[in-house]
Amino acid sequence: MQSTKLKSIMAIALSSAMLFATAACGTSDKASDSGSDKGGSSKSVTITSYDVSSVKKDDAIAALLPESVTKDGKLTIGTNPSYAPAEFLDADGKTQIGYDMDLAHALGNIFGLETEIVSSNFDTIIPAIGTKYDLGIAAFTITKERMQSVDFVSYFTAGMGYAVAKGNPKNVNPDDLCGLNVAVETGTVEEDAINKTAKQCKADGKKDITIQSSKQQTDATTAVVTGKADVFFADSPVVGYAIAQTEGQLEQLGKDFDSVPNAIAIKKGDSQTTEAVQKAMQKLMDDGTYTKILQHWGVESGALDKAEINPAVE
Repeated sequence: MQSTKLKSIMAIALSSAMLFATAACGTSDKASDSGSDKGGSSKSVTITSYDVSSVKKDDAIAALLPESVTKDGKLTIGTNPSYAPAEFLDADGKTQIGYDMDLAHALGNIFGLETEIVSSNFDTIIPAIGTKYDLGIAAFTITKERMQSVDFVSYFTAGMGYAVAKGNPKNVNPDDLCGLNVAVETGTVEEDAINKTAKQCKADGKKDITIQSSKQQTDATTAVVTGKADVFFADSPVVGYAIAQTEGQLEQLGKDFDSVPNAIAIKKGDSQTTEAVQKAMQKLMDDGTYTKILQHWGVESGALDKAEINPAVE
């Protein structure tokens, strides 16, 4: 997720009999409308929520929460389910699923509270934390501006990445994409970036990049699976999810780059809840639950080993 927020341009596509939803880098903090369309012919598998029922209450951590959170017996969380695989709607069109949602339910279990997740427009979540919501979990990027309104506990890092066909048969070099067919989702930061790279290739007298821009990320993914494109360029969680969904037909090329931390948002100055969330997330990291959830969704490349309160950002 970039500092300007990855989720402003998104596409949710139904492919085969499962929800293959993706999101792409954007330049706004506001959520956009999402639509559905039939995906391409890439083979995919169904991924459902990770079972966190084995996560039990930790009395010491739960005791840190103030009565303002615990009095109704619920941990109420605001989210915007339009950024797969972090948070998106299951095939029923109602249930919020994704790695953020699995972590949310695990936190609720540690606190001994019922987890109630409420779908909302992205830009309305932070203003309602502490009143309508106990927490905001919506793949928030930590920014200095947001830290003036809420406190944060970091739990993930997201950037951008490339995916190629398994074994990289086209011998794609991530440091030199000149002369290649590159698939991206329309209107994303990646599209802007590859257009700049294409101009540089031309300025350097190298072969042109053929940019295949699609309104659905699934079409970009399918283009690589079917050999119509040499590489696709997307947000790092989207890359990991696509690899998981295509049963090994794809692999990541190189490492994530331009990564920034994602965090849970908490009412500014609510030190008790902030400490409880930090300790609960750290417990999930330490006992392996966190890693299993991320692996389940194919996004373990964004894992952190330490949950921090208000980490420094540029």
